[in-house]
This record gives sequence, C-alpha cells and structure tokens, in this order.
Amino acid sequence: MILYTIEFSKEAAKVAAKYKKSNPLLYKKLVKLLDEMMEHPRTGSGHPEPLKTGNNVTYSRRITAHDRLIYDGYDEVVTVLVLAVEDHYKDK
Repeated sequence: MILYTIEFSKEAAKVAAKYKKSNPLLYKKLVKLLDEMMEHPRTGSGHPEPLKTGNNVTYSRRITAHDRLIYDGYDEVVTVLVLAVEDHYKDK
C-alpha cells in the first residue's frame, strides 16, 4: 500500500500546534483524520468532499461542526498538502 506524505501550509501548522497545546480532544481528532488521509485522502471519516472551487484537487473534511480540514490531494506525487485547519465558515 502506498502512503501519502502529509505536508502543512504555515498557517495550518500553527493551528495544529495550537490544538495540540490548548485542545487535546480536537488534536486527537485531527491526528485521526491525518492518519486516514495518508492511506486514502478522498474517503473515510469527516465526510470528505471536493470543494466546488478546488479543480478536483481540493477537499474538505469535518473536524467539528464549525471547523474543517481543507487540503489538496496530489496523486502524481503522492502528497497531501493541508491548507487550513479551522474556521472554514468565517463569513457565517
């Protein structure tokens, strides 16, 4: 089985570090989602779905009712780039 490499944007890495320090339950859920994404970035828990503006590369998974894990999945380089970890619905 081929595992995807997980990489983080600067902002996503900061939020993940914040979760680890201040909210262990959310961090545990985030780690579970990341572990799943290493095996299959487009299926699994968190209700993964392609974003309408993502050109079939950008996906979203639920962390909480408010927060989303936004990432790009690149099959040709077997990499997942985590773009954002929280506040997907900033405008609502």
